[in-house]
Amino acid sequence: MTDPVFEGAYGTFTITDQDRREVLSYRLALLTVAVAESALLLQWTTRGPQGLWPWLLLMVAGLGLALRWIHIYLKPLHRTLQLFWLLGSIGGLVLAWRHGADGVLGALAADGRWIWAVGPFFAALAGVGFKEFFCFRRPEAIGVTLLLPLALLGRLTGLLGDQATVSLLALQAALLLLLTLRKFPMEAAADVGDKSVFAYLEQQRPTSIA
Repeated sequence: MTDPVFEGAYGTFTITDQDRREVLSYRLALLTVAVAESALLLQWTTRGPQGLWPWLLLMVAGLGLALRWIHIYLKPLHRTLQLFWLLGSIGGLVLAWRHGADGVLGALAADGRWIWAVGPFFAALAGVGFKEFFCFRRPEAIGVTLLLPLALLGRLTGLLGDQATVSLLALQAALLLLLTLRKFPMEAAADVGDKSVFAYLEQQRPTSIA
């Protein structure tokens, strides 16, 4: 089957099988984050903070892979989101080293200052939400973008108690899950974007002089 041809801002381009695989991988990775976060919050509220670390690992791996396959025109923005993911993941490792794998969420709840350590991870996730809203104008995407910083900053400043913070995060997780599920029926071209723009921006990058 011939790859479909699209007219872009800077010329024609095609959506290849590799593009479709990358888009599916991105959607599955983001779905992993959404399911893991929802399961974590459900287990935390029903059974307590013990045994939640597998969900945390799935969130870290899922977001890292999603940022590997996401299509963003501006490479510096893409790299910034990946850096936030890396910094937040390192912060989580430090937190786990200090308090143990099962003590991560308990430590966050007891001392909001640890949010500074893991906050970049959630900033990266909010950045993905903003990208989705910017591209598709989905209301659930802007919910993800706004509720994450609202919940974490509210907890950090003491303006929100534990219950209010968990409630906001639960709503955000539900919106993220809705966002990811609604992406699967979409054509791959929607997530790939205008490949002629990627090619044009790549041509504008300064070349190094040997």
